Amino acid sequence: MPTPARLESFIAAVEGGAHAQAIEDFYTEDATMRENQAEPRRGRSTLVAQETAVLERTESVTSTCVHPVLVNGDHVAIHWIFEFTFKGGSRMRMEEIAWQRWEGDRIAQEQFFYDPAQRKPS
Repeated sequence: MPTPARLESFIAAVEGGAHAQAIEDFYTEDATMRENQAEPRRGRSTLVAQETAVLERTESVTSTCVHPVLVNGDHVAIHWIFEFTFKGGSRMRMEEIAWQRWEGDRIAQEQFFYDPAQRKPS
């Protein structure tokens, strides 16, 4: 179960733009990450590589945690809003719920729930 301080450190890292580093610092080595009902991506190095690839296509990302964050033992639900500006000028706003299972002070499983229609840049 994450401590309140550990959870706030994770949120601060993401809001501060350190998305790939947050995966390095806060996820287990064998963590999984899943988009809606898609097949999960497995392994921290895979998750970091995927995040880095997304970030390389962006000019900027603004990440906002919408409080309250819900915690029940090892399970955490975070409401996120991400605003992307891609290289070339297109923009995308995504709102999602991240459902996480923590093992101690690291995230072992994460599933994102969002409307896929949001993924179309404008």
